[in-house]
Amino acid sequence: MAVVLLAEAVLVAAVNWIMGTVVDRQHMSLAGLDPSVMATSSKVGGIVFGAYFALCALVALLVAVRDRAPAGFGRVLLISAAVVHGLLGAFAWGLVGWTAFLFMVVVLGLIVLLLMTYDRADGSQGAAPGPAPGAAGGPATRAGPGASPAGADAPTDRTDQPRDGDEEPQDSVPAQFTRPAPTTP
Repeated sequence: MAVVLLAEAVLVAAVNWIMGTVVDRQHMSLAGLDPSVMATSSKVGGIVFGAYFALCALVALLVAVRDRAPAGFGRVLLISAAVVHGLLGAFAWGLVGWTAFLFMVVVLGLIVLLLMTYDRADGSQGAAPGPAPGAAGGPATRAGPGASPAGADAPTDRTDQPRDGDEEPQDSVPAQFTRPAPTTP
């Protein structure tokens, strides 16, 4: 990813520099603008966008080296680069052709993949989230004879369902709409 963004930075800077040089040597003007101003602005724009994509490449390289998700400014920078590539891809389809569009979409996909691959709080890929054993809501140890294991099939201490020998509460839902508590062997 970093290599692609760095190559794109060099290419964008070079194309804008060449366009600025051509405009300056041909003394081209657009709607009466000064050719030297147009040439200078093209060169400056190429340097700014080249530096922007080079900075994005540096962030992508740091993500790969550290094996951590980008945070703060780096994450914002990569998200903005994804938006820029989406917009450039849309413009490239109409102005340049499908090959430029395809390149922009591939780079956009790589940036999104980079952002989504490391979208974990702790960075670990093998650990499944869940409560610790013995914690509230987690698997409990057996308390003794007659205790049932905790889990999805274990009866709960809900007060809206009657137990054996108890009367049904007055404000409860009719029996045909309630799910009976599962029995344990």
